[in-house]
Amino acid sequence: MTGFDAVFLSYDEPMANSLYSRLQRTLGGTVKRLHGVHGMRRAYRLCAEVVEREQFFLADGDFAIDTDFDPAAVAPMDEGVSMRVWQAVNPVNGLTYGYGGLKLIRRSALREMGDAVDVLAALPGRIEFAQHTAGITRFNQSPFHAWKAGFRECAMLARGSEYGMADGDAQRRVEAWTLSRSGEFAAYAAAGAREGVDFARQAARDPQRFDHLNDPTWLRERFTAAHGDQAVSG
Repeated sequence: MTGFDAVFLSYDEPMANSLYSRLQRTLGGTVKRLHGVHGMRRAYRLCAEVVEREQFFLADGDFAIDTDFDPAAVAPMDEGVSMRVWQAVNPVNGLTYGYGGLKLIRRSALREMGDAVDVLAALPGRIEFAQHTAGITRFNQSPFHAWKAGFRECAMLARGSEYGMADGDAQRRVEAWTLSRSGEFAAYAAAGAREGVDFARQAARDPQRFDHLNDPTWLRERFTAAHGDQAVSG
């Protein structure tokens, strides 16, 4: 392990225990874990309270780190940079970008986080995007989790990326999500993507509705209303 702390943030992901163990083996040292915290913004803010160092690795509960990832080769972030994001492979549509990727993040930035819908886009300071891949985002662990990933990501992309992504790039990613056909539960990811775009259009007149994207209870209820109670195993 390097001079960085590490936190694994999980909620209800079926593979969370095994992915946590994988992260511990790869990073070495003690990887702390937060589990089951309701509300994404609250969960991320709590991460800042369980670490002892200013800069720390943060992995979501569906991130499968590449076992060749070398934490000792990671340089600290420069002054003014609040987060560095490594790319992750998307298992259902072939995209590789920052979605679901490993992060190096500042504790102080999380404590000052604003209120963007895409929670970590509201950090003060600059965000760096690393050009290499650190693992796979294994969100497709059940029909619900695959649907939720497509729904949230495409609703936010259709609304307008809060990371400054060009509209054309955002549209190409939305199209790739809606055509998802590889890997487990790809059809649910594609359905979620299409429904997320529709939601963004409907919510455009009522921006407060976008807060639902960070409410796990609302998301589960929307999924089961449309697709039946297959939220865990299908």
